[in-house]
Parts: sequence; structure tokens; C-alpha cells
Amino acid sequence: MNDYDIKKISDYKWEIEKDEELGMRVPGIVFADKELLNHAVSENTIEQVVNVATLPGIIKASYAMPDIHYGYGFPIGGVAAFDMEEGVISPGGVGFDISCGVRTMRTDLSVDDIKDRLEELMSLLSFNIPKGVGSKGKIRLSKSQLTELMKEGVNWAIRNGYGWEEDKFFMEERGCMEGAVPDYVSSTALNRGLDQIGTLGSGNHFLEIQAVDEIYDSEAAEIMGLKKDQVTVMIHSGSRGLGHQVCSDYLKVMQEAAAKYGIKLRDRQLACAPLNSPEGKRYYGAMICAINYAMVNRHCLSHWVREAFERFFGRSGEKLGLNTIYDVSHNIAKIEEHYINGGTGKVCVHRKGATRAYPPGHRDIPEKYKKIGQPVIIPGDMGRYSYILLGTEEAMTESFGSTCHGAGRLMSRTKAKKSIQGSELKKNLFDKKGIVVMAGSMSGLAEEAPHAYKDVSKVVDIAHNAGISKKAVRLRPLGVLKG
Repeated sequence: MNDYDIKKISDYKWEIEKDEELGMRVPGIVFADKELLNHAVSENTIEQVVNVATLPGIIKASYAMPDIHYGYGFPIGGVAAFDMEEGVISPGGVGFDISCGVRTMRTDLSVDDIKDRLEELMSLLSFNIPKGVGSKGKIRLSKSQLTELMKEGVNWAIRNGYGWEEDKFFMEERGCMEGAVPDYVSSTALNRGLDQIGTLGSGNHFLEIQAVDEIYDSEAAEIMGLKKDQVTVMIHSGSRGLGHQVCSDYLKVMQEAAAKYGIKLRDRQLACAPLNSPEGKRYYGAMICAINYAMVNRHCLSHWVREAFERFFGRSGEKLGLNTIYDVSHNIAKIEEHYINGGTGKVCVHRKGATRAYPPGHRDIPEKYKKIGQPVIIPGDMGRYSYILLGTEEAMTESFGSTCHGAGRLMSRTKAKKSIQGSELKKNLFDKKGIVVMAGSMSGLAEEAPHAYKDVSKVVDIAHNAGISKKAVRLRPLGVLKG
């Protein structure tokens, strides 16, 4: 492990000084306090930040968010922007679960409306939501329908009776990112995607019934339609097997492309191709197919949630106030306009385990949120809090409009399973906190034990104090559904 020169910029920002002998083209910037920085150093994640800083065309810095932990190639919590002419695109900078993200929905219900029936409600949701490893959904697609879905995104789902038209106005890219090229998606990936739309999956994916626990910004809470003890729903899922296969397919392509274009890699997991190369363009077109698939997946999951709530409460989703607050991805690469070298220009921003945090007035956020900034959804673990933050102007100048995406793992899944049994964890969460947990796999549940994650409150405080997003609302878990 290298002994890097790390300079303190503030209590919440650190600079890994540019070392040309290591091939660094830019410095590394880590948003963390001293304790989390030391943890990143100890698990060798800082080396991944340095490795990213060596990639061609990288602009300003290789960034790490407060939830940084070790990943494939890029660290999870890594952000990097690349020049459109000289820069590269890397599947390792997006991740295997392309467009994994979070949707939060509000309701007009209070905790008192559900507290005595919570277990019954969770049982109905468990029955209504397809979940678990390799789970198959209620929607079976033909290849031509899947092609349409990948091109149209959420518009396809709405046209086919899933979800509400208004939902798309509260989604990143309005639920459909332009540039999808289904021809660039392998038949293996397509086959994996035919029956997984509207499925939760496994691992750290979840559906939570939550309640508004604390409000930090009363104006923002009012605009989002939130008040104390109000019931909300959070959905965390991604592009399932299709996205994973797209990443796997293109990692092989990028290994060959890096050699072809003479790109020297400090880590072969950073396999990449020039943005304007045939290989780079093919990955980008396939990645967008997976992005649109993921957004439709969360959209259909929210449709099943509405159906379950309507059946349970005997009222329509409209009367229950089941509106989407926002839906945003955290494994993505996007062509965006940012302020660079005295003017605005287009760059390709990779966010891996990092989420967009656009400021008030930005043209790409819903009109409803123009005054307060983009809602940034930060899930915690199933035993502690989740948060809604807001994007800031400072994020635009400090981190290419990016912030953290969650708590970030402290412990490997294997170590977590050795530390506690899933059945014991489930009992503890109910006995000590009244949290109802429904899980398809006790082994999988143990992997997601709260103590396997950093304290999300600390991560959020660092993001808030660093200025890359600001706290608006804290949510506490009431019921958790896992695969």
C-alpha cells in the first residue's frame, strides 16, 4: 500500500496530492472526516481514487464521497468527469448494477394509521412485490417489447398501464434517457431482462415503509408535501440481470479497447475506451438501455406498491396521496454541461455509488423543486435512518453536481454473515425498534445487518458540512422488505 501525500483542505475535505510518478493527471479529492478518511486508507480505497486519477481526459480531480468503500475499479462513492474529446468511458466507473437508484413516495397517512396493522401491510407487500435472487416479475416481455421499453423508458410503462403520467416529471431524465441503442445489448443480456421488470432483487435492494422523523428545512418539506410522522415509501433497486450482463459484456470489450488505443491502466478493472471510439459509443448506447430498464423497474415496483396500498386501505392511490417525490440513480455515466475553465462545456460524468445533486434553478430538475433544489435520496440501513437532502450550487463547483448515495459498507458480506444470524437480526430489529422485517433469505438478511454499514447520519452530516448537499428531512424505518 502506497503512502500517499494527503493534505487537509477542511474538516470535511482532503486532497490526495497529484503524483506524476504514479501517472496521476489530477489530484484526488475525498469528502470525509478524519475517521472515515483513515478507514478508506486502511482498506486501500484511497489507491482506487488515485488509480482513477490516472485515466486519460479526467478533469479537475478524482472524487470520493463520504460513503466511499472498495469497489470494482472505481471506488464505490467515486465520481469522475471526462473531457469529451480526450476522455474515456469505463464500465467500472458505473458499476455492474447500472442505474441502481432510489424512488421515494409520499402518502397522506400518518404512523397512527398503520402502526397496529404494520405487519399485515408488510405481508401484503411481500406477497405483491416479486423479490429475491433471479426473481421473475408479473410482466413477461417479448424481445420487441423489451426493445421498445429500453428506447422509451417510463413512457413505455405508462402507455401500458403501469404507474402514473405525473411520475415521470419527478424522475431523473424524466424517466427516459436519450441515446439508447438496443442493438448494442447482447442477446444474453436481453434474455436476462425479459422477465425481471418490476422485481426488487436481492442484496442491498429493499422496499421500506418509513415515517418522517425530523425536518431540517420546513420550506422544502412543505414543497415536497411532507410533515412529521407522515408515512413514506422508499424503493431501492436497479437494472437487475440485464444491467449486470451489459457491464460484464463490455468489460471484455474495454480490456481489448484499452490495449488497442494504448491506454495504460494501473488496474485492469479500470478497462475503458475513448468516449468517441466505436467501443465507447457502443457501451454508452447499451448502458442507456440498462438505465431506462432500471427506471422502468422502479416505476413498476411503485405501481405494485400502489396496488397493495389501495387493496389494504380500500382507497385509490390518488386519495391516499401516493405521489412520487423523486427518483434518482446512483450508478450512471452521463453527458452533462458543467462550468469548466471559465466557461460551460459538456463532459461525461461517472457516478458510481454517488448521486446527482443539482442546485435550485437548474434546468434539469422539476419545476416544483426549482426553488429548493433537486431532492437527493440517501437510504441508510434497515435499522437506522434514511434522508432526503437537497442539491446545492456548491456541489456544482466542488463535485460536478454530485454527493453520497447511502451509508457505505464497513464490513464485507461474508464477515457480516459471520457476525449475526438473519433470524436473530430480524428479531432484534422488531424487539428493540419495532421494525417489521420481511425477507426471503435469512442469509441475505444477515449480509445487510446495520452494523455492516457506516452510520448514515455521519455520512450525511459530512456531505452537509462539506456543502455538496444539504439536509432537508430525516426518515425512520417502520417496515422493511428484502429479497
